[in-house]
Amino acid sequence: MINYPKYNQLVLTQNDTKSILNQPQIASIKKSRNIITGLKKEWIEILFRITIFKIAIKNYRNPWHWIYVPLRLDKKRRKAIGEHRLFKLIHLNNRYYWGLYTPGWNGNSFQNFIASEMNRIIPMKKKVNQFINAYVSITKKCSLRCEHCYEWENLNTKDNLSTEVIVSNITKIQQKGVSQIHLTGGEPLLRIAAILEILEHCDKKNTDFWVLTSGFKLTDENAKNLHLGGLTGVFISLDHFDPEKHNTFRGYKDAFYWAKEGVKNAINNNLVVALSICVTNEFTSTENLISYAKLAKEWGVSFIQLLEPKEVGHYTDKNVVLSNEKTALLDDFYFNMNYNSDNKSFPLISYHGYYQRRQGCYASGNRSFYLDANGDFNSCPFCHQKSGSIFNDNFDDCITDMISKGCPNYTQIKT
Repeated sequence: MINYPKYNQLVLTQNDTKSILNQPQIASIKKSRNIITGLKKEWIEILFRITIFKIAIKNYRNPWHWIYVPLRLDKKRRKAIGEHRLFKLIHLNNRYYWGLYTPGWNGNSFQNFIASEMNRIIPMKKKVNQFINAYVSITKKCSLRCEHCYEWENLNTKDNLSTEVIVSNITKIQQKGVSQIHLTGGEPLLRIAAILEILEHCDKKNTDFWVLTSGFKLTDENAKNLHLGGLTGVFISLDHFDPEKHNTFRGYKDAFYWAKEGVKNAINNNLVVALSICVTNEFTSTENLISYAKLAKEWGVSFIQLLEPKEVGHYTDKNVVLSNEKTALLDDFYFNMNYNSDNKSFPLISYHGYYQRRQGCYASGNRSFYLDANGDFNSCPFCHQKSGSIFNDNFDDCITDMISKGCPNYTQIKT
């Protein structure tokens, strides 16, 4: 029996919209996030459900499966969050988003994603996507020295992979079927020309592309070119609402400035924007989480991603794992921001730790994996458990090895 958080701690009222730190709004943002609520949101959800049934009808001959499979999908959702429903959706570029790791409705990547999840319930005859997402590192270079860097041992060593090789590697992943590719590093925007080539030569019709960045080099020109190239969105790291504390955490005096500029430039160029924060024991308090949410709202971002610290990279052998008290507070924050109608004007929250502790881990080759800058397969960016090389080993054997090893931190999800 899952005990769901109660709505009694983190309700933000209409009179509570001014940031505790009085952070100014970014003056030159042309467009803020487009949050959909109320009747329009309800109508989109009706169309969403119709799409689900259409996908089932298209792929199954048995009429019973047209009903059974969508209901099983809904049962899986309820297993994680109970009877709660979102009060808001994100709308941008003619697509609607329920979360960061679900492709926006109703593009090809969304329909392929749903078909692949249905296939796990009752197998289809057609080929479906093998993965929801893959993290692909394109560089070891970075100007920052982040406290939690998972690539610390390899940081600023020589990059061995050419753009042509990276495109080839991504093409191999796409041949297996993948809904999202997340380009990471290092700082991937140090190879902006490579990213634009990847977007030019890889399939963007069936796969959404994202960039994970500190905001460094996310200028207006680069953001414009990324949008024109077909990038879906960016995850911009912001680890504190206080500029000096973020700069210290990132080991770079202008880190906050670049994050803020990156948000502005990405929004102005119609990219979906998520702020990503490493929620340390020191940071995690009710007051800090509310302050962060207010700043994210003021900046106009669509999502906030909460990442728990892991003992990897620069955090190896350090006692950084969150206490039960802190994870309970994050659970409550996640639920209140997403499922409490009083907070529907705030960004949507993505929090892996919540479902990982209840359902299991989707990575380790099950629905996701990490391909590092050497071309080695890893369970995920935060679990450096290698399972072969994309150059020297059979792709399927590497994935099978990852699945057999499972996640070192959580139970491996079964379906």
